[in-house]
Amino acid sequence: MSFIVAIDGPAGSGKGTIASRVAKKFDLFYLDTGAMYRCVTLKLIKDNIDFTDTKKIKKALEDIKIDFKKVDGEEKVFLDDEDVTKTIREEKVAKNVSQVSHIPEVRIAMVDLQRKICSKRDSVLEGRDIGTNVFPDASIKIYLDASVDERVRRRVKQNKKNGIEMSEEDIRENIIFRDKNDKESEIAPLKQADDAIYVDTTKYPTRINVNRVAKLVKKARKKYNRMQNAYIMTEETTIKKVKRKIVKCFLAGLYHIAFRVKRKGVENIKSDEGIIICANHLNYLDAAGIVLLNKRPITFVAKNDLYRIRSLSWLAHLFNIIPVKRNSSDVASLKLCLKALKNKEALGIFPEGTRNGMKKNAEVKNGAAFLAYKSKSKIVPVGVKGTFKPFSKVIFNYGEPIDVNKFKSDNPDWMNDATNYIMDRIRELSK
Repeated sequence: MSFIVAIDGPAGSGKGTIASRVAKKFDLFYLDTGAMYRCVTLKLIKDNIDFTDTKKIKKALEDIKIDFKKVDGEEKVFLDDEDVTKTIREEKVAKNVSQVSHIPEVRIAMVDLQRKICSKRDSVLEGRDIGTNVFPDASIKIYLDASVDERVRRRVKQNKKNGIEMSEEDIRENIIFRDKNDKESEIAPLKQADDAIYVDTTKYPTRINVNRVAKLVKKARKKYNRMQNAYIMTEETTIKKVKRKIVKCFLAGLYHIAFRVKRKGVENIKSDEGIIICANHLNYLDAAGIVLLNKRPITFVAKNDLYRIRSLSWLAHLFNIIPVKRNSSDVASLKLCLKALKNKEALGIFPEGTRNGMKKNAEVKNGAAFLAYKSKSKIVPVGVKGTFKPFSKVIFNYGEPIDVNKFKSDNPDWMNDATNYIMDRIRELSK
């Protein structure tokens, strides 16, 4: 996924100005989503299309052409090859854009277009549902806000600059109406995403607000770059191997001091072929035990958040940990897993996907079974037992390899059957 900055907030909170300046500062593509809805509104008005005429609206959306171009150093908005930068800010559009943006067909079409435009380029987008609906997995989400009085003042100033005639009373009425309409909308309502950073822009001038947001984006960009680097496995040089051996010996020693470790059935992973080790997940230290206490190198799959922390990122690269984005089809991670198995490596996976998943009755994914089937590898189930309290006993019980191909049949759910069998074996081994 590209680096996406999602900025949401009510009308007049400074979204457009801050988003465009931050985009320029970091050389990112700026997509004014509000302008896109204004373009649709203008087209419906120009073509005399009633806002309730679904059939004609769908046809208009099929034919519409919205472009963002730089002309003489300034960003311009084009509707059907006509410069409408000023026109879409006029009163006739301002009074109707909120209503138009709530039309389901318009919303769906614009969201699809926004995702398509930004799918392959680092971008800054602003609107009312960018972080909650358009890009819920955005690299950073920011929710801008300001008092109604301040937002009215800004809109008056903006309109004067653009030569748009609209009374202060009408502007205030329009902003209050939009706030209510946007927040109470049944389709993608305006609200702060759970993981969005709240920024109140009321008391500060534009320059300061831009710098405040820029600092947040800069920090997020560093984390994003580390995450992207996670998918690039560092070269297996002699120096890397020596470093890994030293670190592994040191950490394994600490592990034995911290816990009274017992291992059973280790011979089941001493194959020369690629294998998948599937274990139950009790504690963040159980994966470390599987990796550190076995002579055979084991490449584990872990959530990509691990690479957000610099020190852990260094260890992750050293031990070739493969990052994966939860609850998404992470193609890059899948390719790395298949490559590791093709190279006859041992791959570690927690089918539960989360700690204590069996206790929580978490939905178990078919990822391990799928990888085993595609790579023709066997799965070694592992039962982990212990509280992981200092000096307590921790047991790693390795079971006999499982061939998922034995479950292959005409039944479309055969992979579910294989996964359930694997989990049953892990439960038995962890008793």
